[in-house]
Amino acid sequence: MQVIVDDPVRVPALRRRVRDDLIGLCGVAIVLVVVCHFWFGRACGGLDVLLVLSGFFVGGRVLRHIGSARPMTLAAEAGRAARWLVPPLVLVVVVSAVLTVLVQPQTRWEAFADQTLASLGFYQNWQLLQSADDYVQAGEAVTPLHHLWAISALGQFVLAFFVLAGTVIAVTVRRGRGARRTILVATSGVAAAASLYYAVTTQSDNPMLAYYSTAARAWEVLVGVLAAALVAGPVGRLRWPGWLRAGAAAAGLAAILVCGALTERTMQSPGIWTLIPVAATVLVIVSAAQGTSPRTNEFLRSTPLVTIGAAAYPLYLWHWPLLIFWLATINDDAVGLVDGGVVLLVAVLLALLTARWVQLPWRRETDVRLVSSAVVVLVVMVLVATSLMWQGQVVLARASGAELGMLSIRDYPGAQALIENRRVAKLPMRPTVLEADDDIPPSSIDHCVTGFTGAEVITCVYGDPKGTRTIALAGGSHSEHWLTALHQIGRQHGFKVTTYMKFGCPLTTKRVPIIAGSFEAYPSCRTWSDNALAQIIADRPDYVFFTSTRPILNRPGDYVPDYYLGIWDELSANRIPMLGMRDTPWMIRDGWFFSPVDCLAKGGDADSCGLPREDALAQRNPTLDYLADYPLMKVLDLSDAVCRPTICRAVEGNVLVYHDAHHLSAAYVRTLTTELARQMSDALGWW
Repeated sequence: MQVIVDDPVRVPALRRRVRDDLIGLCGVAIVLVVVCHFWFGRACGGLDVLLVLSGFFVGGRVLRHIGSARPMTLAAEAGRAARWLVPPLVLVVVVSAVLTVLVQPQTRWEAFADQTLASLGFYQNWQLLQSADDYVQAGEAVTPLHHLWAISALGQFVLAFFVLAGTVIAVTVRRGRGARRTILVATSGVAAAASLYYAVTTQSDNPMLAYYSTAARAWEVLVGVLAAALVAGPVGRLRWPGWLRAGAAAAGLAAILVCGALTERTMQSPGIWTLIPVAATVLVIVSAAQGTSPRTNEFLRSTPLVTIGAAAYPLYLWHWPLLIFWLATINDDAVGLVDGGVVLLVAVLLALLTARWVQLPWRRETDVRLVSSAVVVLVVMVLVATSLMWQGQVVLARASGAELGMLSIRDYPGAQALIENRRVAKLPMRPTVLEADDDIPPSSIDHCVTGFTGAEVITCVYGDPKGTRTIALAGGSHSEHWLTALHQIGRQHGFKVTTYMKFGCPLTTKRVPIIAGSFEAYPSCRTWSDNALAQIIADRPDYVFFTSTRPILNRPGDYVPDYYLGIWDELSANRIPMLGMRDTPWMIRDGWFFSPVDCLAKGGDADSCGLPREDALAQRNPTLDYLADYPLMKVLDLSDAVCRPTICRAVEGNVLVYHDAHHLSAAYVRTLTTELARQMSDALGWW
């Protein structure tokens, strides 16, 4: 009997719902993020890769179920996303709250409470945008929840995407699956293009807004959604040569690794340069869309990368707070290779445990979900209640400090203790460590300062509004903190003080300014400075008051920047006199900012929380070297009213000198009023 064997029938390989190579790519991306945060003080392209992959995973599941018109199907997917995001987040916030109380001074508890509410409410990216914080540069004074802005932005996107999908289902009930899918993909494409345009146009003028804004980040996640549509559609059906797939995968992975090392954050996030890691991620995704894998994808399927990739989300959550708490413990702003490696290993271990015992049971075990849901809700309620209670405590402390403007000069002489060598009674410091953060100039209270994200010129009038003479107070916060004294002097001697100020932005001719103490480009500062200078020249005040020096951040002393001289040239050319105030010392040790308030809250004293004078100030005011070239410049210098001959202390005359790392407290500036009025009288001859 002859047996006839038919030719074998080739059956396409069943595609995995979850691709191990992409899980491994998550591992590569999270390693980039962690290494760059720990040792390079900036964000590499790893976060962009993670956003694209998040869009791919979420979008792929929604597209698979978009054919169902049942709302419950979509609701189940939304619940799955929530179970993936929320429990590990709550765990990390709880542990961070406990460590904050144990390790951090009370001065940082308020910021932690604010960010706890913002993190649990998934709006932290907007909260950070309002406070203009830059989390990429780690430091002991940075809160341990800064990095959760990305989780907030992702959570906002996931919610918006499910709402969009639900809307598409609702308006296409009588249409087929293909129509719903086409509408969702087309809408995602249009939204991605609009988001990319917004990111590119915003990044040049306002990089901070572009960095944190959900609208500027959405295109990265939407590209992942579009990649999922391509893999399930034409790309998945297209037979393209193996060498092309191998080249795409290798080029994609190489671009991800290289761009993180070569691209500066100011160029990359999230403007046109972000297209490199985003496009590279798409190349890796589509390279194995047909089920067969090039060698690069097989490398990404290696056990170590898949293991790390499966725990990428918990590792992202854990790495930053562990780094911050370690820096707070060692009282430093950078980790070395050894201690940083140990912290990293602890973060990896916690991430693996979190993935195994927190995330996995939520995905598989219904009974565990019910019990754990109740626990998570209860913990969230406790965190919210505790945060609100501490915020209320701080508000009460500051309300009790409303009399700071009326402190007795006998008991709280402040600068007068230095100027007149007064004896000082032993009394509690004012403002206290909890009052300090709100002890600010009136312009900040009145919102008369342009924010970090704007370029418009805001002017307000202080002193004597009916005065016939005008002093224009111009520049950033180091000009602003003198307003407390100038306002009083103006009222006493009958002149107006008109403010032209922007946070972190002195009048400058620098082409691309940066925010002090960071690598953050600040192009809106130059735009504002040009606008403010033009308005000052048009208004023609009697004098322009500004700071004339800046600290040298990486070595002792202070100097006059070249980009100040261009401003002086413009004012001199327009015959407008100037009052150049030598800047007050910035609290910097070994190139890093430190906060005397935090130091005092930890139990330090006025000396140990201060700074040697020679570290902050040159022996001679650098402004004096330029007077021959600028005869319209009058020099003011209150260094001897802020610092002793050898040290700049944290407290003088029972008054806190600095309310943060480099801004004078309003209470201390009030005690400088007499000395400032004396020097101004000598310079102006008005009284």
